[in-house]
Amino acid sequence: MSGQKLDGRVRTEEPELGWETEHEAETEATVLEIDGLTREYGIETAVEELSLSVSQGELLTLLGPSGCGKTTTLRMIAGLEQPTSGEITIDGEQVASGTEIVPPEERNVGLVFQEFALFPHLTVAENITFGIDDWDSERQAERLDELLKLVDLEEHSEKYPEALSGGQQQRVALARSLAPEPDILLLDEPFSNLDVRLRIEMRQEVRRILKEAGVTAISVTHDQEEALSISDRVAIINDGQLEQIGKPELVFENPESRFVASFLGRASFLTGRVRGETVDTEIGSFDISQLNGPVDAYDGAEIDVLVRPDDLEATPVAESTADGTIVHRQYNGPNFVYGVELNSGSRLRCLHNHVQTFEYGQPVSVSIIADHELAWYPTE
Repeated sequence: MSGQKLDGRVRTEEPELGWETEHEAETEATVLEIDGLTREYGIETAVEELSLSVSQGELLTLLGPSGCGKTTTLRMIAGLEQPTSGEITIDGEQVASGTEIVPPEERNVGLVFQEFALFPHLTVAENITFGIDDWDSERQAERLDELLKLVDLEEHSEKYPEALSGGQQQRVALARSLAPEPDILLLDEPFSNLDVRLRIEMRQEVRRILKEAGVTAISVTHDQEEALSISDRVAIINDGQLEQIGKPELVFENPESRFVASFLGRASFLTGRVRGETVDTEIGSFDISQLNGPVDAYDGAEIDVLVRPDDLEATPVAESTADGTIVHRQYNGPNFVYGVELNSGSRLRCLHNHVQTFEYGQPVSVSIIADHELAWYPTE
């Protein structure tokens, strides 16, 4: 993997992975194009100069903390808000700019809300066909049958929403949004109203439905695990700006900024000093080739190396030879994540099997066990 440091960030090129995601199997047309999108509210800027494109059949997730601008971006794509400047183009047609806007009902865009927003007085079948009631009865019936089969609700068509589980209600909402065959489907925090177990189950179910339908979809979430598990690509948004966009595994493994590194996973930064072909740190040295280089830091320069819990291993030792002590532990069932305060006062996290237990205050040495390249940043 190659990369270069620009403006304090590590820019990486995607390696040959030997496999393709569904949307990459063949070159697809661009369905959505966003160019320089900005949305201001008085002196506040919610979205600033955002540019990206989405291909036919792709599932892109806008990921970021609350208030970062991702939902505002989704609302502008839907036509619920007008940008202050910039352009949105859907299927080759400009639908929004700073001076013009196409109404939501004329955009052929579907929207799945957090609350599902099903009509309680309508059956599953009636909810699904609500948006296509102007179709002729034969075509409407055919589309209903297709969607009931797609979302696996063929035996529930005459039930009312109150008789359905949360997962079934979500599938009805999804089918209703797919019924008019939208160019783009927008999902606003689609799993937030589900319990943890059902949320995990429904992620892959929704991805299956979207892929089988061949629809282009954009999802919004603050849940990194959700975004990484269902998306073809992830766009990280911070303070209204696009920080990074790419395949989930590449964004996670090669974050271009400290924000992305910190937001995705339990990031720790280990300070090191470049010494020729070696990086010296307070827990030991490693070869500079382990960094996602080439490394253009000068000899003697201080850098911060991104290490996550699974990159590190703690070993009990005598206090006289310890790198630090255990100051925190989090039990996750299959494993523990231990917080280690190093002798310098900085902290790292180490992932261990649940049978490897450490006590608070226990002296340990810490080793880097990562078998992959490590991202790095100039020390601030």
